[in-house]
Amino acid sequence: MATVVMGPYAAQILGDLGADVIKIESPKDTVRVGVLHRTPGMTPLNLNVNRNKRSVTLDLKDEGERARALELIGTADILITNMRIDALRRLGMDHDSLAPSHPRLVHVHAQGFRPDSDRARLAAYDETVQAASGLLDLAQRAGDVGAPVVLPSIFADKVAALTIVYAALAALVHQRATGRGQRVEVPMADTLLAFNLVEHLQGRIFEPPMGPTGFPLSMNKGHRARPTKDGLAMIIPYGPQNFRDLFAAAGRPDLAEDPRVNGEFIDAARDGEALAELLETVTPLLTTEKWTEVCTKHSIPVGPVLRLDDAPEDPYVRAGHLLDVAEHPSEGAYRVVGIPLAFSATPASVRRHAPLPGQHTEEVLAELDREAAPNCKEVR
Repeated sequence: MATVVMGPYAAQILGDLGADVIKIESPKDTVRVGVLHRTPGMTPLNLNVNRNKRSVTLDLKDEGERARALELIGTADILITNMRIDALRRLGMDHDSLAPSHPRLVHVHAQGFRPDSDRARLAAYDETVQAASGLLDLAQRAGDVGAPVVLPSIFADKVAALTIVYAALAALVHQRATGRGQRVEVPMADTLLAFNLVEHLQGRIFEPPMGPTGFPLSMNKGHRARPTKDGLAMIIPYGPQNFRDLFAAAGRPDLAEDPRVNGEFIDAARDGEALAELLETVTPLLTTEKWTEVCTKHSIPVGPVLRLDDAPEDPYVRAGHLLDVAEHPSEGAYRVVGIPLAFSATPASVRRHAPLPGQHTEEVLAELDREAAPNCKEVR
């Protein structure tokens, strides 16, 4: 019972892993709005986050349809929703309202900020959560810019979605062991702040502080893709020997004598940017393919910069079936984002293409009625 990306992406992953996912859609969901589509509502974003689901369209403001939604929730192990807590309470679909009659239900509630905080009623979007989590501060400091741009990805939504998945599965293990459900809160801002602080808390982990926040390597302005003779590559020499090997491969052994690359380690905070500029005087001398050979030989991290437009033809992408073409029942040929996991005993799979809005309403409600029928007694 979630909209846009965060909740739907989490539920899609659970669907990929084998769950029977029923999506209770409101008549309007912004993920179905967009210029690119063959059928109204079947946008690229919708196709990417709503596969392996059945779609049931119900208007939760209608008393009868809300009652049907509650019946469906009664059949579920897990409910995922990103509706605001006030709206859930009005509908009688918050955890406290559902728990007495649904004691086994794992109720996963995700929203921008903690529901008990003074920010609980703020409308949260990926960009605002990136700001609230410190991510834009990091971008501003690393780029030394006045107005940092957001990471060009729906980053906060997707990190929160992955958090929903592992939290829901952990609660499901508890449910299987005890027969009891529980409420699981996944606030986006808290989730992304914790994610960012793994490496960026740095000197502030100590009391009193031993230094500022910010992981030196990530904050280094020279931490960037390098120009090669025929393109770009991410070449990351971490230690002094890495630099010396790169300079030698470029035919510049004189640069290997630089004292900054002859100590026990590279001082990224002090020398990182200057060494990056020095490195970029030699990387244009060889092709990306040649640099890949050099770096592989000397165990130096390297990766060609993939242009997303080229991804469908990239050998690595093709071999991993990460963008295969499939036939959608209503949309025709389209590329399916592959499942990036491999299980030896329980392989994940795409069993259902993303459904049309409300495509399975009659089917699912009929199943619900059949399940309820044996328990109904005739009233005379």
